[in-house]
This record gives sequence, C-alpha cells and structure tokens, in this order.
Amino acid sequence: MIVKRYGTSVSSVTPVFQSRALTEISFRRDGDFSMPVEEFFDRYTRTEARELSAESQGDVQDEVEQAVLGSLQTQLLELSEALWPDHALVIESEPGVDYPKTRERKTTTVAAGENRLYFYRWIDPPLRVGVYRKKY
Repeated sequence: MIVKRYGTSVSSVTPVFQSRALTEISFRRDGDFSMPVEEFFDRYTRTEARELSAESQGDVQDEVEQAVLGSLQTQLLELSEALWPDHALVIESEPGVDYPKTRERKTTTVAAGENRLYFYRWIDPPLRVGVYRKKY
C-alpha cells in the first residue's frame, strides 16, 4: 500500500506519472485507505528510508521523459509490491519543499552531417519514501 499525507489525514494513493502533465510526478487518492495523521503515526513505525531516482537519455524528447518517469514508477511499484501486508510505503517528499521534478539537459550532436538534439533527463531531488510497519 502506498500512502501520502494530505493535511490532517493519510490516504492511499496511486502514482500518476505523465510526461505531458504540468506536474509530471503526482499521486491520486484511490479511497482504499484513510486515517488521521496522528492515528497513523501512533499505529505505524518507520523502519526504512529510501530515495528513488531515475535517468534516461536519447534523441526524442518525449520518449526520454516517458522513460525516466516509467523507471521511477516501476521502482515505486516494485517496492510497494515487495512489502508485507502489515507495512505501508509513505511518500515523504513534500510539495514546495523537496518534491521531485524532472530535469533536462540538451546537447547538439552531428549525425550524418545534420545537427541533432540529444536529451538527458533525470529526477532531482529524489522521491523520498519511508517504509512503515504496523506496531503490535
């Protein structure tokens, strides 16, 4: 289960990573789980911290961005699927503070006598997530 804090509650979310969206790395509440923040942190304890990042490069800008976002989403989902049932993956990156964004660098190369753009994309800062285990 992937959860994120929204004001005074913690809710389960689904990642929505789209290269054509204004906010490329976002999460949508799915309504499966919701709990007040205080209650969540009383019931769960942090056992591990992770920072997820990705990078990609190529000569088609949108394909490069889709690849970097796809890699980040795959890492997040694999980490979530590997959790035990009494664990939760908490998105700890905060909008306006340390929220991940895609960064880009372009270079010009010469291929077959023509100038071509080459794109490098990466996630900076990394997506911070915490693995939390239910207290017994």
